[in-house]
Amino acid sequence: MSIGGGIALIVIGAILTFAINVETEFVNLDLIGYILMGAGVVVLLIGIVLLARKRQSVSTTRTVDSAGGEQVTERRTSTDDASPV
Repeated sequence: MSIGGGIALIVIGAILTFAINVETEFVNLDLIGYILMGAGVVVLLIGIVLLARKRQSVSTTRTVDSAGGEQVTERRTSTDDASPV
């Protein structure tokens, strides 16, 4: 959601800055467009960082033997996609 929101802010800001040529006395649409594009870049970067953070998964296996007992095996794996530079 944050990546899509960041792209939407960038697009809306670019439209206000480059496509709309309306002069108003009380607001500068170019400045608002640049602010929206900057906010979009920040939101986009935050979304990418959140996607690249450390993830953990748990898989559980249950087996029943002939005597009616149950054996549970749980495996936890963590992947770290963000390798240090």
